[in-house]
Amino acid sequence: MPTKEYALYTLANTMLGTMSLLSDGGISTGVMALGGKVWEDKKKLGIVLSTGLNLRKKFAFFSLIVAVPILAYLLLHHGASILATVLIITALIPAFYAALSDSLLEIILKLHQDIRPLQENQIKVSVLRLTISALTVFLFPFTFIAIWAAGIPRILGNIKLRKIAGKFTETSNEIDLGVQKEIFKIVKGILPGAIYYCLAGQLTVWLISVFGNTTNIAEVGALGRLSMLLGVISTMFSILIVPRFARTKESGKALLKRYLFILATMLVILSGITFIVMLFPSQLLWVLGNKYANLEKELVYVMIGSCANVLMGLALSLYTSRGWIINPVYAIILSVLPIISGIFIFDLTKISGVLKLNIFIAVSEFMIHFVFGFFKTWSVEKE
Repeated sequence: MPTKEYALYTLANTMLGTMSLLSDGGISTGVMALGGKVWEDKKKLGIVLSTGLNLRKKFAFFSLIVAVPILAYLLLHHGASILATVLIITALIPAFYAALSDSLLEIILKLHQDIRPLQENQIKVSVLRLTISALTVFLFPFTFIAIWAAGIPRILGNIKLRKIAGKFTETSNEIDLGVQKEIFKIVKGILPGAIYYCLAGQLTVWLISVFGNTTNIAEVGALGRLSMLLGVISTMFSILIVPRFARTKESGKALLKRYLFILATMLVILSGITFIVMLFPSQLLWVLGNKYANLEKELVYVMIGSCANVLMGLALSLYTSRGWIINPVYAIILSVLPIISGIFIFDLTKISGVLKLNIFIAVSEFMIHFVFGFFKTWSVEKE
């Protein structure tokens, strides 16, 4: 894609992630935590799922109201025409619609560790997306076409996913007010942090869109494509490890050891990947083409920051899967401090400075969630 179109594509995908995070607000965490307690009962698990889906639809409306005007402004600010802006926003709807339910449906399969159908469905979606993209991107190298190519396969995969999850739940649209209340307790603890992370989690793109230019956004977006390879590892842990941690009946030292072992294993894997990237940056950049061949240092920064974010996400997922929620006021205060200090430390007019800030924030976030998770599992040991 042309540099300008890829920059717009990066902005749109960034906003899609923000919209998905806002529309969730902790609902998926609540479904995982409550589902982990009743995962062997098809009727109760079905009620938890339907209650969660109902809440997500309500949250989605407010997410659109907040996100669409911001995205429209950013697209217009970076040179998109009014027509292109409308087409891009419209193209986001299918992917956003699918995101409302697929993350919750996947929880059912993860809790039952029915991994093969889940992986087969994900592979089919990826292959279909690649096929459509390959057939359209060279003939129609436009942002909204690329977004459609990603959204349509996701909707089709979502339909299949609903059928697969139906093996473990009784089909019902029943909403349980007691379950809804329990989910809301978790949402109240997570939503303020989710709103904050909508801003902080995409800070790299936001800062570059303000201080940089269209080319800078495209460069960060392209480097981010390479770091998405980490998604394979992150997905594997979220499918195989986190659900088992959520439903385990272990307590005491056994639970604490499991928590530390999982994080240590991920740290070793991510360290190995980072080392490989540091050894062969030019070879990896070859995949992106000549336009990005001079970004070796930036690639290493992006990979380190991405690894730190993956590790932070795992620490967060582990303890929230047990229904443990850190006080959002404390979490936000502790998270804002490194951002404020980092703004004065790093030169944000350069891509390297923004990427260093991202690493600084990610490592700080990991320490917050690791310490909280450690003491929560430690408190279980003391009970």
